[in-house]
Amino acid sequence: MKPEAIEFFYDYGSPNAYLAYKLLPGIAEKTGATITLKPCLLGGIFKATNNQSPFVAYAQVKGKLAYEQLEMARFIKKHGISFAYNPNFPVNTLLIMRGAMVAQRDDFLESYTDAVFDFMWKDPRKMDDPEIVKATLTEAGFNGSGILAATQDPEIKAALIDQTNTAVERGVFGMPTFFVGDEMFFGKDRLKQVAEAITEG
Repeated sequence: MKPEAIEFFYDYGSPNAYLAYKLLPGIAEKTGATITLKPCLLGGIFKATNNQSPFVAYAQVKGKLAYEQLEMARFIKKHGISFAYNPNFPVNTLLIMRGAMVAQRDDFLESYTDAVFDFMWKDPRKMDDPEIVKATLTEAGFNGSGILAATQDPEIKAALIDQTNTAVERGVFGMPTFFVGDEMFFGKDRLKQVAEAITEG
């Protein structure tokens, strides 16, 4: 991997990954970096690393979740990002992550990711309901029926498992995670460091 490439590991179910994704084009434009999308299953990563979502990990810490939400609100306001909390959260993302593998195989991952992130965190839908997913993808201009059918392909299922396992092997334990060369950065608040790694490299 060339040092001017940013690898972005994400799951559509992570609001922080969505927020980071919205800023990546600006970083790419300023630094000349390319963005390599690496969708993988956050639930699988949590299981493999014995990690938990902040909503679980901080549930018993007085004030912690409220502060996390405050920091998120500040981030959204600072960067002018359109965001709407998904009322169906947490969403089981297995289906739409397999859809990402279909999109990756068939070379439309960027447009798929744009749409699915928005339907999770901008115009939120229940993206673990197959009928809603099919209708939503069709509305966005994709072959919704074709994508859903392809998610049942054993090779697609294996591709998601393999990409998730590779992420864990490289040290990924949560979302969003970025790599610049062999340097790993975790969290949307590390985007400045990601950009610096590009320019200093």
